[in-house]
Amino acid sequence: MLPAAVRGKDGSFRYPAALAPHDAVVRDPAVFLDTLRRFHFLMGTKFMIPVIGRKELDLHVLYVEVTSRGGYEKVVADKKWREVGNVFRFGPTTTSASFVLKKHYMSLLFHYEQVYFFKQQGPPRTPPSVSELSHEPKMLFKDSPSDTKTDCPNCVGPGFSAVGVIDGKFECGYLVSVKLGSEILKGVLFHPVDRSCPTPSVVPQSNALVPYSRKTRHGRMKRWSRRRGDPNYPKPNRSGYNFFFAEKHYKLKSLYPNREREFTKMIGESWNKLSPEERMVYQKIGLKDKERYKRELQEYKEKLMLGKSSEAGMKPNC
Repeated sequence: MLPAAVRGKDGSFRYPAALAPHDAVVRDPAVFLDTLRRFHFLMGTKFMIPVIGRKELDLHVLYVEVTSRGGYEKVVADKKWREVGNVFRFGPTTTSASFVLKKHYMSLLFHYEQVYFFKQQGPPRTPPSVSELSHEPKMLFKDSPSDTKTDCPNCVGPGFSAVGVIDGKFECGYLVSVKLGSEILKGVLFHPVDRSCPTPSVVPQSNALVPYSRKTRHGRMKRWSRRRGDPNYPKPNRSGYNFFFAEKHYKLKSLYPNREREFTKMIGESWNKLSPEERMVYQKIGLKDKERYKRELQEYKEKLMLGKSSEAGMKPNC
């Protein structure tokens, strides 16, 4: 049973009225969170602050960044999600940040944005699909030339057509599923013309389906597991900003123990306000730590080589 507060006189489901103006929720994170929680209660939807990289996502920062760029639909159409994601300074272990932010915004903030940013009233809007906003077709077609031979036993024959569906979208292309005969193949469709995207090892031809491989990611995970399992492995270096962040975080925690969700934004703003001379102090510390890491890593590798040589020398000759 939905709350009566969001039902019209005719019993239809409607958006609840805004409890504060847009400027107020942008200016005050406390007002934002209070109105957001009340909004989800009135809408009868579940509200939970998501966690990314072991930290709670600052929904206030996300809302401010997206609405300052014109709202969800404008950010999707202009492909600005990567720009929004850069504001959060996620760690290297956080992958597909743009996709994750877009998903959480859609589930937690899209309807809130309609009421507080666009001042919508009446029945809730149906969120537009990515293909509608970016003017991309929902279905993909790939025609094989008549003189091309294929190893697909279920294909119709020369000149066959394969119909594909977009499963997801990222900054440089699409995740797609293509049906060939009775088989369904999954892969990645890149945008080779987008110069802002990293160039793949093999640039696909236009509308070519590239198999999705996760070898690199698995390799990174294996190396990370080795570092975690070996107590002698040197501690990775930190950047100047990391040292600044740690220093500021310690001070803010003692001053504002109940506002830890806002620390990331506060520290980022403090960093941007530093003069070049003040910033250079922390960057020099980061460079020294980088030299320390290189030195310790070299020593670690040398000890490993000596250990392997000793083990080889102790093996009995058959």
